[in-house]
Amino acid sequence: MKTVITFGTFDVFHVGHVKLLKRAAALGDTLIVGVSTDELNYNKKGRYPVYSEADRMQIVNSMRFVNFCFPEASLEKKSEYITYYGADVLVMGDDWEGKFDMFREICEVVYLPRTPSISTTKLIEVISNT
Repeated sequence: MKTVITFGTFDVFHVGHVKLLKRAAALGDTLIVGVSTDELNYNKKGRYPVYSEADRMQIVNSMRFVNFCFPEASLEKKSEYITYYGADVLVMGDDWEGKFDMFREICEVVYLPRTPSISTTKLIEVISNT
C-alpha cells in the first residue's frame, strides 16, 4: 500500500484542483489531503479564504479519490504530517518546484504540472472586477 499526501488551500474549488487531486491519487493507493486552515491562509496570504475551512474540507472530502483530509494548521509541521500519516509520496503543484525537496529524506517528492490558465487568485480577481 502506497500513501500519497498533498497540501493546499483549495479555495474557490476549480477544475485545476480536481485534476491535481486525481493525478495525485493515481500515484498511490490512499490519498490524504492537508487543507490549510483559515488562520494559516490569512498568515500566508494576508486574507481569509472565500470559503470557510469547514466548507473547503467538505468539498475536498467529497472527491471520490480523496480518502481523508485534515486541517493543516502550520507550514512548519509538514514533515510531522508526512510522518504521522505514513506518506510514501508528497505531491505538490509545479509552482512549488524545489521548495519541498528537503522532504526527500522521508518520502518521494513529486511536482505535478498545474492546469494552464487557471488559479484561485486569478478567479477571485475576475469575480471581484465584475
